Amino acid sequence: MTGLPVYRWRLAPDGLATRRQLRALGLRPGGQDVAAQIERPRRKRGPLIAYLYRIELALPVRPMTEAKAAALAKANSARRVCPSCRRDAGYVIPAHLGVCNPCF
Repeated sequence: MTGLPVYRWRLAPDGLATRRQLRALGLRPGGQDVAAQIERPRRKRGPLIAYLYRIELALPVRPMTEAKAAALAKANSARRVCPSCRRDAGYVIPAHLGVCNPCF
């Protein structure tokens, strides 16, 4: 066991949030340790686990800079270029294919 408090699905106390919930609030964990975890039971496999962070210790999300936006745009456009024919496919190339549909 990890020594963290474990709560059942939807029964976590107020003041704790997952990363996605923090992001929806415009916050980030900000280097704090995990405060607790929640477990969502599943029938045929082990439970799904989500880590919870304290909302009062969370920091605001860092703003997107122009350099970050440019790097993100460049990375996203690279995902659209077929490595075989070197054309922009107009969509993100599926990872399981590795090439655009005409080349496949």
